Amino acid sequence: MRHFQVFESARSFRIGLVATFGLVISSAFIAGCSESQSAPNMGGKAPEVGVVTLAAQPLTLTTELSGRTSAYMVAQIRPQVGGIVQKRSFIEGAMVKAGDLLYQIDPASYQAAYASAKASVARAEATLNAARLKAQRQAELLAIEAISKQDHEDAQASLQQAEADLAAARAALETARINLEHTRITSPINGRIETSSVTPGALVTANQDTALTTVQQLDPIYVDIPQSSAEVLQLRQALASGKLKGAGDNEVRIQLQLEDGSTYTHEGKLQFSGVTVNTTTGAVTLRALVPNPERLLMPGMYVRARLEQATDPQALLVPQQGIGRDNAGRATALVVLPEGKVEQRSVTVAEAVDHRWRVTSGLAAGDKVIVEGSAKVRPGQTVNAVAADAKAAPATGEKPAAKNATAG
Repeated sequence: MRHFQVFESARSFRIGLVATFGLVISSAFIAGCSESQSAPNMGGKAPEVGVVTLAAQPLTLTTELSGRTSAYMVAQIRPQVGGIVQKRSFIEGAMVKAGDLLYQIDPASYQAAYASAKASVARAEATLNAARLKAQRQAELLAIEAISKQDHEDAQASLQQAEADLAAARAALETARINLEHTRITSPINGRIETSSVTPGALVTANQDTALTTVQQLDPIYVDIPQSSAEVLQLRQALASGKLKGAGDNEVRIQLQLEDGSTYTHEGKLQFSGVTVNTTTGAVTLRALVPNPERLLMPGMYVRARLEQATDPQALLVPQQGIGRDNAGRATALVVLPEGKVEQRSVTVAEAVDHRWRVTSGLAAGDKVIVEGSAKVRPGQTVNAVAADAKAAPATGEKPAAKNATAG
């Protein structure tokens, strides 16, 4: 029994010794962590962060939209008189000029109608001359009271009827002449001609539904660009408030990117902005006029158009690494105050400009935004701010163009 008590006492002593030793180690570990965390502050050395000092600069705002090309002029060639096509005088796909002969319709019947109308005019002229002479004689006889007044009035009426018959005959002659000319179907515009729907020997009718061919003028060429009505409204509100300045309808330039990714060499200009919103797409159509001397652009092609819509004379550009998000998903920026403390600000960002955001609210010129080392600091902490890498800083002597890519 005594031996058992001694054994229990020894075991209790060992357990107590182990517990005491563990407590000492835990205390030392906690103290070490506390010293490690507070070491920079205890030593008086603030963490170093890279900052960019914001400067206002003029910025051209551009919008990149998709569009389709369409011909500057389109003429669907249809016959204005009926008949048999005698010949076709063009090569399909070739360039034609206004006035060039395209088709010849058999003119025989129209030449006969013209000759008949011409003879009717000659007959009407002869009748008019006879009526005029008779009216003159009747007037002389009436002066000496050799005839009655009724005879004189009948002669004058015959003269007027002869004059009217001559006018009608001349109108019929003009109609016959026009119909004869319409047997020659010519191009009304300069442009490239498409395939022909008829061949010589075909019978055509006046003003038929099916076009014989189509001529399209391709230089210059239109580009129709749909833009969201919400974007148009936002731009107009910004222009009305004075935050942005308009480029002017005659100064808005267009740069095209082709389907293969290449940039089109010729720059276009915006012609007009539509005034009606498409109820199906919710878009407004913008129309640009683009030179096409090489005929590289064809109607119906898909293109990407970059439009210069406005300018921001006092734009603030912040490197993208300087913009973060809070727990609610709102854009924020860490700013170093003049006394060296960090302040977190809610900001509003708009377009992306290369590797920077255009900030419209929350920051001002002269603010120092942290772009390097933001992960190791928190709001209210004192930091040592140094200029960041030059690649992160906005250029001050250039006028960059903003792309329409909003950050929300």
